[in-house]
Amino acid sequence: MADKPVRADKADAVAELVDKFQNSSATVLTEYRGLKVSQLTQLRRSLGRETTYAVAKNTLAKRAAVEAGLEGLDVLFTGPTALAFVGGDAVEAAKGLRDFAKTHPLLVIKGGVFEGKAISAAEVQKLADLESREVLLAKLAGAMKANLSKAAAVFQAPLSKMARTAAALQDKKAAGAEAPADGAEAPADEASAEA
Repeated sequence: MADKPVRADKADAVAELVDKFQNSSATVLTEYRGLKVSQLTQLRRSLGRETTYAVAKNTLAKRAAVEAGLEGLDVLFTGPTALAFVGGDAVEAAKGLRDFAKTHPLLVIKGGVFEGKAISAAEVQKLADLESREVLLAKLAGAMKANLSKAAAVFQAPLSKMARTAAALQDKKAAGAEAPADGAEAPADEASAEA
């Protein structure tokens, strides 16, 4: 199949698909059989501007995947196939596809490509279950801030302990200086009482 010459218009379509495969952070293959055009339009909108969702002929998409150096996708190119080329956050796109598939069961996620490797439909689901990049970065920033606060408290602890110790010593000295004076006065009072 890869040996047959390709017409110019098909060669252009393959070249475009190769470019999309190579320049996408991820690609998800879906089957859209039975979905209406309005539903596909709704899906495209829900995926955002950084993800393009396109219907492709299996033979052309398979050839483009081979030319892009992707292996393990041959079995996914059966039935009507549409490709979601993700330009931004792969997690967000996977979530969008998963959520759309929940409300429209005719959309079937077949698998895809993530970081240059073929992934199964179950792995796309796992990708969708991850939190978005922004949420993970916010959690990381919060954890780092908490650790910095703990470090500041640890570094501050010896200084405050030393200050409390110095205050306690000062109080002890003051109490010790007053105690002998009180003790010295007591025998004098006893002496005057005996006289």
